[in-house]
Amino acid sequence: MDDNLPIKQRLYIRFGKFDALIYTSNLDVAKTWERVLRRANLPILYSQGFNTRPRIILASALPLGISSECEILDVSMREPIELAGVAERIQATSPAGLRIYDITEVPVRSGTLPTRVRSSEYRIHFEDGIDQPDLQARIDKLIGSDTMFKTKEVKGKPINVNVRPLVYDLHIDENGDLIAHLTVGDRGNVRPDEILTEMGLAEPVVSIHRFRLHIDPNPT
Repeated sequence: MDDNLPIKQRLYIRFGKFDALIYTSNLDVAKTWERVLRRANLPILYSQGFNTRPRIILASALPLGISSECEILDVSMREPIELAGVAERIQATSPAGLRIYDITEVPVRSGTLPTRVRSSEYRIHFEDGIDQPDLQARIDKLIGSDTMFKTKEVKGKPINVNVRPLVYDLHIDENGDLIAHLTVGDRGNVRPDEILTEMGLAEPVVSIHRFRLHIDPNPT
């Protein structure tokens, strides 16, 4: 390890968002993490300057109202620590709905975590009795199309962008839920609610859950 680097250790904390926490904005989740890590008394690295902040960053923004079991927090440490028992320490200081699954160490020179996120998978649960053949027909129509337009603001002007190439897969699983594999990250973003609107299925949805983030395996 380079002793001249201010970062002495990088940790990825995999966590879940459930219950009332799913209605907490990403900014407030980051603030929650600041409090949690401070209470856990970990040697977090802070930024320099007048308004110092902990060097932490979330892998990918999670839309409001969506639960998850695969969120990742990138934490920079000013001192290296042993990982045994750290997850339990953090869980003990966490609010309801924040579940800590595991902590892994990554090279300190790893690329910024959000730039390594490629896509995510969601499980969309519908009300009982949804017409499965109709759902499959809607999936086939969207997957078979070359276009799905989304309005974005570029330099203060709204433009229509074709985001259909960012939809990797849609299928029905064995429980009758819709599985959506969508692009997230610096190459573009498609939200599950946008998919549902395009399919005309916004109303019967009961819950949306993110269960997998696909991360570039090359950490540099």
